[in-house]
Amino acid sequence: MNQTADLELNVTTEQGLRALAEAGHTVEVLCKAEPERKGPSWYGLWIMRTVGNDGQEKILVTARTRLTQNTIRVREFKTATGVISFLVGVGFAQASIPMKNGEKTSHNLI
Repeated sequence: MNQTADLELNVTTEQGLRALAEAGHTVEVLCKAEPERKGPSWYGLWIMRTVGNDGQEKILVTARTRLTQNTIRVREFKTATGVISFLVGVGFAQASIPMKNGEKTSHNLI
């Protein structure tokens, strides 16, 4: 199996992430750049992944890019509000966001 095929096994779209969360997988928010406060908002760089009970990780990717250009692009969130809105949209009642580069927070529906 080539590297692209291997990578595709370790990614998921929003719909897939929602299904995995409902099946008991943990959703992790990872901080990739130190957030900055600009006025009342926080700007940074966060990505998400799911982690199954077996330890398998799947990174959240954008579906549009993957379908139209046959490439895989990690879905990035540039604002804390974007992270919160996404997590609430998946079904979480609360959102915890890491505010230091390299840190992560975990969320479980079940």
